[in-house]
Formats: sequence, structure tokens, C-alpha cells
Amino acid sequence: MTEPVLRLRDVVVRFPVAQGIVGLFAPKDQRSVQAVAGVTLDVMRGETLAIVGESGSGKTTLARAINGLLPIASGEAWFRGNPLHNGPDWTAVRREMAMMFQDPVGSLSPRKSVRDLVLEPRIIHGLPLENATETATQVLAMAGLGPQFLARYPHELSGGQARRVGVARALSLNPALILADEPTAGLDVSIQGEILNLLNRNRVRDGLATLIITHNLNILRHVADRVAVMYLGRIVEIGPIEAVLAAPAHPYTAALLSANPELDPRARRARIRLRGETPGLRDRPSGCEFHPRCSHARPECAQRAPLLVPSAGSTHAACHFPLQNDNGSRP
Repeated sequence: MTEPVLRLRDVVVRFPVAQGIVGLFAPKDQRSVQAVAGVTLDVMRGETLAIVGESGSGKTTLARAINGLLPIASGEAWFRGNPLHNGPDWTAVRREMAMMFQDPVGSLSPRKSVRDLVLEPRIIHGLPLENATETATQVLAMAGLGPQFLARYPHELSGGQARRVGVARALSLNPALILADEPTAGLDVSIQGEILNLLNRNRVRDGLATLIITHNLNILRHVADRVAVMYLGRIVEIGPIEAVLAAPAHPYTAALLSANPELDPRARRARIRLRGETPGLRDRPSGCEFHPRCSHARPECAQRAPLLVPSAGSTHAACHFPLQNDNGSRP
């Protein structure tokens, strides 16, 4: 069997909430919160895995931990067989793992030209630059930008152009994995399609693995092979994109899909309204953490946390009583 490009097992990321004098006297279990609470997943070569969920569900935190921007508190992670949880050489790791940040303009240094921005990864990693301008032109061409952009600065770019520069920077080192945080956020629909097609072309051509973090559910069918749904830092459902979209097994997934704007104005979808607000990370409910908001909850849901196990079809869901059909009802 082919080795995954990225392999996570029970990965936990913590944020401190009690420090200094307060932290000294606070109970140990109240000094931090779990922003990512035991995530297990694989990403294969040439695969695109999308991670979706509400704001604050831990999606971006997980990506930053994979890239070494946040520490992994516990659990294990491997990238191309090399452990990320034992203090790896992050410079070497990032040579083959690129990060696209959510804010396309804010992630670019305002003091550097586009030419210098797309060459920067190669300079950091000590790659030869015999003809810097020609190399920068070739890198920009991979992202669909012409040489007229070489002398421009970030403030002279549109949101779509800045995103393309970010794609060029990510692709400049021919990585094995791209972590793309909201790659279509704030872009017009036509520009969104161009960016996604660009990432797809490189996946097909180079076997690039991609982890896409998004709240735009309308793009999933066009770019993702599988989707993982996160709630309070945990994966509550994961499976092939068509299976999850057609027949979600977890009530939270069904609620997310029901709230997604429908592109066809003639289409009608029954809206699933969740009860209350998302709990804070310091006030996680007992048992299934989604049960206070779930209309299908039973007494057992408040007593025992569900495991992520196979459900009907080809998906895995963390639910004691998974949904059995696409209208969100049980048999």
C-alpha cells in the first residue's frame, strides 16, 4: 500500500488560557484548552482533502501545527515518513510542504516586488539562481501571471492577482504537499474557479497532495476527493466527497450542508436549525460534544463520547445514531 504523504494520529494542539500567577494556582486541566482535540487522518499523493467547519472549529490551527507554526502538544504526525512531533528540521520540511495563508495580500511583504516575493522561497532554501528574472518569470507563469507583474508590489495587485502570487510562491519549490487556508476567500466566483483550476492542474500533473481549508461548500465537489468535517477541534465525519454531500451521516454535517446557499434559485432545501451557540473550548459538553445542539440527541449522547467509526456507505462518523439518508432523518 502507498505511504501517505501526510499522516496524523490523535494530534492535539493546546492554547494556554491561564498564565503567570493565575496559572500557578489554577488546576492543571484549566491552564490550557484543546484547539485541536485528537485528529487522525491521512492525505495521499495526488489527493485533495478538504477540511470544513464553522469558524473556531480548529481548521486553521491544525494546518499551522502541521507546518510547525504551532507546537503539537501530543499525538503523532508524519510527513513523507518523517516525524513532525519530535522536533524535525522545519527548514527541510518546509522545502517540500508549502503554506498558502488566508489573507493573500497580508501574507506578502509590502516592501518586496513580486519578482523578489516569488524568488524568496528559493533563496531561503539555498537553491541556485543563475538567471533570477527568468526563474521568477517561469514561476509566475505556473500561476498564470505574465512578466509584467514582476516589478509590481502587493498594494498594486488585486485580490485575485495576490492570490496567484501566493500560489506561485507555494509552487516554486515543487512541494509534495500544499496547505491552502481559504484559497478562494474574498474572490469573485470567476476568480475562485481560476485559482482552483490552477491547483487542480498541478495536482494532476505533479501528483501534488493538497489540504484545503474552506467554509465555501460549493467548491468542494469541484476540487476535493475527500472531506473532513470538524467541530470543536475534532473530526466528526470524513469520507469521499460525493458520499458525504449526498448522504451525510453526522447531524452536524447535515446542518452545515442545509445552511449552504443553493446556486440554483429554483432549488429548495430544508434548513436544519441548530439549538443554541457553539460551546466554548473551556466548556466542552460531556459525551458527544454536539449533543446540546442536536435535534436527534438521546440520553446516551450526553453520557458517552462517540468514536469515529464506519457508518452507512463509505464514510466515517463520530455519532452514536448516524443519519441513514440524505434528508437528515433516521429509519
